[in-house]
Amino acid sequence: MVRLNKYLSDAGVCSRREADRLIEAGRVSVNGIRAVTGMKVEPFQEVRVGKKIIGGRRERIVLAVNKPVGIICTEERRERKSIIRYLNYPERITYAGRLDKDSEGLLIMTNDGDLINGMMRARYGHEKEYKVTVDKPVTEEFLLQMAGGVRIRDTEKGLDVVTRPCRVEGMGKHTFSIVLTQGLNRQIRRMCESLGYNVKRLVRVRIMNVRLGGLKPGAVRKLTEQELMGLYEQIEERQNAGTGRDAE
Repeated sequence: MVRLNKYLSDAGVCSRREADRLIEAGRVSVNGIRAVTGMKVEPFQEVRVGKKIIGGRRERIVLAVNKPVGIICTEERRERKSIIRYLNYPERITYAGRLDKDSEGLLIMTNDGDLINGMMRARYGHEKEYKVTVDKPVTEEFLLQMAGGVRIRDTEKGLDVVTRPCRVEGMGKHTFSIVLTQGLNRQIRRMCESLGYNVKRLVRVRIMNVRLGGLKPGAVRKLTEQELMGLYEQIEERQNAGTGRDAE
């Protein structure tokens, strides 16, 4: 059995939150009886939204992809180097968080709209870890400045912003790791540029509890059950914490 809101989400009708609103509004029925919030259904039961019968649940697909340099995170199929065309996956999936064209590494690709929404909401502060190579020696001063926050231009809002404090650690003469909890456009590159450095290579090695590991460039794998469980648990915890803050 599965919760009705998740059933509707997995069937591609809407997000779970929107499903709850439809249920509360009396627009959803199960076997001809008005549904109630929180109820569970079996795959063989007839679920309707209005007069429309909702089909069985889709298989939930959540993939780890090692995006190569030069591939673009866009759903525009006319773009020859789009990630969608590059993967040519047999089911409709999309990315939960972009990587720019010149960057490489871990992407989460899925058909689960709730997962995408949960991962993309900036206020939840999900961790993303990167390995970065720059054109000059990495100094302690540089690492401290990166960790404390750097003033950059938020191109979406047209304002100067100071990036959130983050964890930064030197890894070699020209290499460091950085863990971000926000996702401004080309953030790491612009942070480095503000401090007089240019990024030569940028690899995302972790999103939340999912690690790139030994996945080769261009390769794809399904997330393990343990990874999926950890991913959904983190999202639910953050959403619940966010709901609590919003209610105060």
